[in-house]
Amino acid sequence: MEEIEMNNVKNASISVRDMTFTALFAAVLCAVAPFSIPIGPIPLSLATFIIYLAAGTLGWKYGVVSVALYVMIGAVGVPVFSGHQGGFHRIVGATGGYIVGYIPLALATGIAADVSKKTWVLALGMAVGTLLLYILGTAWFIFQTGRSLTESLALCVTPFLPGDAGKIVAACIIAPQLRAATKALKRR
Repeated sequence: MEEIEMNNVKNASISVRDMTFTALFAAVLCAVAPFSIPIGPIPLSLATFIIYLAAGTLGWKYGVVSVALYVMIGAVGVPVFSGHQGGFHRIVGATGGYIVGYIPLALATGIAADVSKKTWVLALGMAVGTLLLYILGTAWFIFQTGRSLTESLALCVTPFLPGDAGKIVAACIIAPQLRAATKALKRR
């Protein structure tokens, strides 16, 4: 009986740890994302970098949950989106596709982190996730604003390519170290 209880305690502590790291990354995203630099209709922020780190560290399941928590917190009105804004109207507005696109970004990054320890696989997952983010966000932006694809890409994608490439490089260095550290905590 004691052995079964000890196994339950170990499993519960792992679950608590996973929930803690999931909530921690959601909180970091909520703290960092509002600080942005307006460079057009889409502001420059470190939100994608935090998402790369969250999903690269936690894997697809908890990475997606942490980002979904962030989106839900913002949707109910807490000012966690860029420019210290919040509310459902931000998600259905012209830039809302990028907010929703954070979820497939986390999914692709987390899957890559889960399937391989190779840096190039993680970088590829981040790049694929970023492409999905760009596709969803730009499609929604076009739908909401009526702008052309060329104009929308020039406003919403091209200015972010160099910065996102740099964020991917940095996240590919940091996320595996965070992942190893969190896994080491799980073994205790």
